[in-house]
Amino acid sequence: MADVLTHMFANMSQADSKKDLVVTPPAPSQCSVLIVGEQSLRRSLLLLTAVTAASQMGIRVVFFAPEQIQSLPASLQKCIPKLSPESLKKIRFCYPRTVEELLQQIAGLHESNNTFPTPPSLVIVDRLEDFLCGPACDRYSGCHPGEQSCAAHVAALLCDTATFLTSVLKQQAPTSSPCRIIASYKSQEDGGDSSVSDPVLDALDRYFEVRCTLHQDRSYKATEAGQQEVWHIYFSGTGITHEPCTTDSQVKLALAQEWQLLMFPDGLMEFKLV
Repeated sequence: MADVLTHMFANMSQADSKKDLVVTPPAPSQCSVLIVGEQSLRRSLLLLTAVTAASQMGIRVVFFAPEQIQSLPASLQKCIPKLSPESLKKIRFCYPRTVEELLQQIAGLHESNNTFPTPPSLVIVDRLEDFLCGPACDRYSGCHPGEQSCAAHVAALLCDTATFLTSVLKQQAPTSSPCRIIASYKSQEDGGDSSVSDPVLDALDRYFEVRCTLHQDRSYKATEAGQQEVWHIYFSGTGITHEPCTTDSQVKLALAQEWQLLMFPDGLMEFKLV
């Protein structure tokens, strides 16, 4: 399962249930996650995941985004009010403008200056659609025309980079966890018409073992109080396996394929295991 995401969800779950949630290490084939859904929420989750990984798990993070992040979202500041500047130093933000620059910078993670003294253990790509669904994609000479080909090219390079960085991490510390890849994408299917097929998403799904889908609950029951937004977070894909666990709480989290997110007006986010 996506251990970095579930670690963050568990850490920000209801206080009375935190002690019962245990995140188990991921299998090597369970390290790439594609977050699909609403743009601002995707970015908040990615930034929250990056900060959680750096501050609580102590790992290096590389965060690719199509435009500069001027400030941290209010939700993140609310959820992690005592964020250490030292933790942020473990996160390197990169801002490629085109898919060509994105590919070059991802490939650059193989270089020794990016793996010494410690390679990144988490690579995040925000808003893949901005790189894949525009004229810049067709201008890249190494990528066949068409968004689907660009998607496959970027995803394949991400997977290859994760494999390379994992080998470096294992050389430095045999017991270290593999490098994880998390990317976000807004699908054409998000418009609400289930009959619309998104070939780019189909291509990405062939490379990302786990899809994390965000869906807002607009039912009367969810909104009658008027004090929060309610979102459902669904995990699916070939990377979800039911690994053996030693306690009931581990089984509960290992099998968790749905979470609920409450977003309050003051920016606070609270996760619940469904």
